[in-house]
Amino acid sequence: MTEEIEVESTYTLEQLRDALCNKSGEVKLANRFRALFYLKSIGSEFKTDPERAHKAIQYIGECFADDSELLKHEVAYVLGQTKNHEAIPVLNNVLDDLDQQCMVRHEAAEALGAIGNLESLPILEKYHKDPKESVPIKETCELAIDRIKWSNSQQSKTEKLETSLYESIDPAPPMPTGVNDKVEKLKETLNDKSKPLFERYRAMFRLRDIGTDEAVMALTSGFDDDSALFKHEIAYIFGQMCNPVSVPALIDVLGRTTEEPMVRHEAAEALGSIATDEVLPVLKGYLNDKDQVVKESAIVALDMYDYETSGDVEYAGI
Repeated sequence: MTEEIEVESTYTLEQLRDALCNKSGEVKLANRFRALFYLKSIGSEFKTDPERAHKAIQYIGECFADDSELLKHEVAYVLGQTKNHEAIPVLNNVLDDLDQQCMVRHEAAEALGAIGNLESLPILEKYHKDPKESVPIKETCELAIDRIKWSNSQQSKTEKLETSLYESIDPAPPMPTGVNDKVEKLKETLNDKSKPLFERYRAMFRLRDIGTDEAVMALTSGFDDDSALFKHEIAYIFGQMCNPVSVPALIDVLGRTTEEPMVRHEAAEALGSIATDEVLPVLKGYLNDKDQVVKESAIVALDMYDYETSGDVEYAGI
């Protein structure tokens, strides 16, 4: 998942679709991502312009026929972030498609959790309980189920949550303020495998929102976990926080060639968002990585690096 970028588009929806889906066959990957961000913004406006938002969701969904695992996983993420219920059938189809890559299906399940409709529970429970399903999918479905239940509960209305600096809809809400607010206690919960994954994620996002160097170092301890899903979320969070303290840990994770691609790819994109001087040569070193997802992530991360260091207010055109 790349970092969110606010954009305003002067392009038509059809131009954005054609760029996203690379109709010409000549659109650079970074520009396809930019088109996706434009469409995401439009798809989120379902309350004020439902017809245009519906078309944006439809056009975004067309990209699931693409070959790029990285782009498709980002497409699924974006659909969840729109909170547009018209994306649910599209996401259901992706989760049901066993020919889709694991990283894409995982993101579709997570997106259903972000939208938060109780009607999504049956399909999520189906894959959570499936003994043949991969661990990342099962864990994602577990989180999405708990998130939907929490979102529709009285608890979600009464908990005191600190206003986050980040606008993303996360796989779990942060822990409420006043509950284990000390970094060391949150770190214990983060790494306690006897606790439900949803609770551990809540500790993770509370540490993100605390945002100190101490909190960053506590989060880096999660990179020793067995769960690829867990580790990839920590890397994503570091991309949001943009704290240079996390850079050494992210470089280490990116360099773990035996690590799952979903983890390494998030580490690469996080480094692109942080954009310190030491990051540039590191990312360039992965432009020919043997794993396609990591290679493409390095391309996108370098585009993010250029944006973060350019001083531009708005992300460039497609």
